[in-house]
Amino acid sequence: MPYEVQGVVARGKGQPVTLETVLVPDPGPGEAVVKVQACGVCHTDLHYREGGINDDFPFLLGHEAAGVVEAVGEGVTDVAPGDYVILNWRAVCGACRACLRGRPWYCFNTHNATQKMTLADGTVLSPALGIGAFLEKTLVAAGQCTKVNPAAKPAVAGLLGCGVMAGLGAAINTGGVTRGDKVAVIGCGGVGDAAIAGAHLAGATTIIAVDVDDTKLEWARRFGATHTVNSRTTDPVEAIRELTGGFGADVVIEAVGRPETYKQAFYARDLAGTVVLVGVPTPEMTLELPLLDVFGRGGALKSSWYGDCLPSRDFPMLVSLYRQGRLDLDAFVTETIALDQVEEAFEKMHRGEVLRSVVTL
Repeated sequence: MPYEVQGVVARGKGQPVTLETVLVPDPGPGEAVVKVQACGVCHTDLHYREGGINDDFPFLLGHEAAGVVEAVGEGVTDVAPGDYVILNWRAVCGACRACLRGRPWYCFNTHNATQKMTLADGTVLSPALGIGAFLEKTLVAAGQCTKVNPAAKPAVAGLLGCGVMAGLGAAINTGGVTRGDKVAVIGCGGVGDAAIAGAHLAGATTIIAVDVDDTKLEWARRFGATHTVNSRTTDPVEAIRELTGGFGADVVIEAVGRPETYKQAFYARDLAGTVVLVGVPTPEMTLELPLLDVFGRGGALKSSWYGDCLPSRDFPMLVSLYRQGRLDLDAFVTETIALDQVEEAFEKMHRGEVLRSVVTL
């Protein structure tokens, strides 16, 4: 018998989300049903609501979540009922060309649950990032469940499922920040602040936070920024160079996803430095750079997919750092809310009033 639960649904482009009855099937082969305990309100969910991802409405929103496995389908051996898990949206296949080359974080054949969740009238729902976790219980591929220490509170553990992992990974995995590096982060929302926290963990000695909002710059200091630059009033490229001996940063992480800020990142790095794009652009955006500058400045221009993370490796490690007091995940949680407050949380996010609203169930 399917589970009948309440979930947050986006029925059409730009329309306010609604709380609806959702039917969740019993898990089939390779699938798991997870009782969701907490789910962060991520900007990607707002992108879905606004039609910025695709137009496969209605969407079942939510993807940055932690909870407990309630049931598993045939053939599932990695998780069992009662396991405390963080949901990830890149279930590694283990058999594609990336996995076989020993780079599973680039897996080209990630997968979701085969069965579909529906509205009570049978309308098929499109779960955000294959998860759909603004929901009392959700159906996912078992590989999307990563076991972690249950001592980590759901409201913070779930954040590793998307935004915090994306930022931390952009610094540590993609950017390769290491001891003594000079790092700049452009855009100090949840992902940017996580990149700052990652640079701090990795031992960077200079961490420059850039944003147009002084409140966000104050948040950035809490995560390890040593300097802040308000790019509304100051040229960020010149400021970053001045703060790095005139040379530029070793690694610049762009957490906005706009051509203007990417160009700032490109010119704010040192010769042979690295630019990491973790901010998500929209489809119509284009970038123009002099090819001679791309050649002459050397280094690397990278994009970071999900922080180039391997959930089975990175989630337990980061939970351990949190429990040791070395990673302040609590600082990312501005407020906890109920399922019926997601639309209000989107408005607060749009106004820049919160770092993360987290739905708790």
